[in-house]
Amino acid sequence: MEVRTSRLDVLDALLHERRSVRGFHPDPVPQEILERVFAMAQQAPSNCNVQPWVVHVVSGDSAERMRTALHERAASEREVAPDFPLTGGYPGAYRTRQIDAAKALFAATGVARDDIPARKESFLRNFRFFDAPHAAFILMPDWAGYREAADCGMYAQSLMLALTAHGLASCAQGALSHHADIVKRELGVGDEMRVLFGLAFGYEDVDHPANTARTTREPVGDFIHFHD
Repeated sequence: MEVRTSRLDVLDALLHERRSVRGFHPDPVPQEILERVFAMAQQAPSNCNVQPWVVHVVSGDSAERMRTALHERAASEREVAPDFPLTGGYPGAYRTRQIDAAKALFAATGVARDDIPARKESFLRNFRFFDAPHAAFILMPDWAGYREAADCGMYAQSLMLALTAHGLASCAQGALSHHADIVKRELGVGDEMRVLFGLAFGYEDVDHPANTARTTREPVGDFIHFHD
């Protein structure tokens, strides 16, 4: 089947342009753009079309209340209490890629390996959404499991590509689920919902040093196995 080159070029450009941005301008995204972006993301696939994602977007005062509450909790070094268990540690090559990503970020921001206060402050920036004016929190009903979490991942990728297409930046953040009680309190939702992760978004601050960090992808042949 013939595929128009222009469509391939656009998709390829979006997939390569999308990346995790960790420095944003405070300017809010206009409401009409927000509504279009989230309408586009809603076209994401899901198992049996159940569409298990429940999305709460914080902006303005609600964003400031959320970032302040999460930052204060994280800075207090209280034990994390996510709705879903955190990964205990990555083995082998997975750990290597994690370390390489952290090295790239710390090199870009000038954080030395032995500078523990700077490393802590770098981590705490997560809870302020890296100064983004908006954050989307992805929740699932309490009956949902691994399959529905995969559906939410496909939704998040659709959302990030839609944001990229509108000239916006984003960063999917597992850290925004670390203190689920804070998130649900600020959103006004009960324990019938569970917090999966958050996603900061807005206009990229191209002058922020964190945004010079780059990660790489492994060769396709290392992951894809074709069977005749």
